[in-house]
Amino acid sequence: MTAQTPPAAGHNRPPQPDPSRPDDALAGIEVTADFTRFRQRDDVFTRAFWDDTVRSKATDAFFASYRIDATPRKGDGFQQRDFALRNAAWLVSDIVSNRSASEGRREGFQAPIRADTPVAPVQVPVDDPARMAAEVKRIARFFGADLCGITGFDDRWIYETQVDTRDFSETPVDLPQGLGHVIVLGHQMDAPLVQTYPSALAGAATGREYSHEAAIVMQLAAYIRNLGYQAVASMNDTGLVIPFAIQAGLGEYARNQMVITPEFGPRLRFSKIFTDLPLAHDRPRPHGVKAVCDICTRCADACPVKALPFGPPSDQAPGRSAIRGVVKWTSDAEKCFGYWAKLSSDCAICLRVCPFNRDYSRWRNRAWLKLALSPLRRLALWLDDRSKRAQRLKPRDWWGG
Repeated sequence: MTAQTPPAAGHNRPPQPDPSRPDDALAGIEVTADFTRFRQRDDVFTRAFWDDTVRSKATDAFFASYRIDATPRKGDGFQQRDFALRNAAWLVSDIVSNRSASEGRREGFQAPIRADTPVAPVQVPVDDPARMAAEVKRIARFFGADLCGITGFDDRWIYETQVDTRDFSETPVDLPQGLGHVIVLGHQMDAPLVQTYPSALAGAATGREYSHEAAIVMQLAAYIRNLGYQAVASMNDTGLVIPFAIQAGLGEYARNQMVITPEFGPRLRFSKIFTDLPLAHDRPRPHGVKAVCDICTRCADACPVKALPFGPPSDQAPGRSAIRGVVKWTSDAEKCFGYWAKLSSDCAICLRVCPFNRDYSRWRNRAWLKLALSPLRRLALWLDDRSKRAQRLKPRDWWGG
């Protein structure tokens, strides 16, 4: 199955010959002359619907299991109540993502979330973008976001095309003109549930945050529209959220393909809002995570299918589902998703074992973080190896708790 790439629309224009930006070094972003914007049709989850090299009976069953078609089994963490909690956790997100299915739009995943409120005809004047940025962050916290950062629009991370989910053909990403600001929201995953990975039960941690972020991002976007400004609510759709989160100063990129934040480590989901509301921007805040990942391979060691890289960052893309022309640690998405399909649930062992996956409300973990981000990082990893922090919590013990 093939599809023609449609002409660019709105902000959706080809990358410039020199794709680098002034803050790239601070953000740890390195692009090459081979940089090519990512097409959402090549995302491994989207490919599972049209690409016979990814799609299988197992992947079809994986998606079906998120409905009533789950097949419970005797294994701890994969029984009926485990699937029941996971699927219930996804409910709000599913309602939002399915409401425009007849139009080929899976909101929040293959298309931005439709606006439910119009833009007010009168704009609230903004004389101080820094003050307005502080207000937006306060309102984001009010609605339930755990983190909020703001950065500028960067067309490198906008998908070259998105897809029509009726036939998975390519369609333009047609954002309105003038959306020069991106609000990035972080949503903390439940720590005890994360400790039960891999299990269907642990999938409730992912599903709960997708449902939470759907509500939060829609509410914050509605607030901005009521101020008289455009706001496009977005989850996994429209563009890559990880580079926006890094540029917004929320954290640093890690070997396990996640953003490590000082507040929650890698234990977050991210969403975003594109807006023309005048806002001051945050800047990337490197703390030293890369230096730790350079010498730490806990995530790659623990990956059951060896989908995570062991070496230094590279611009080599291991498969079709990897962006081209970015020097970074890149997973083998086909191997990773193949294991998910085998489990009939998502796997985040790499998140669970990450040394940064800690409760930073505890002073001991804050002290460990300072040690890890210092030249004594090897000592910090040695101490982590001797702790029981990464030990898997048995799902039956979670239920018993």
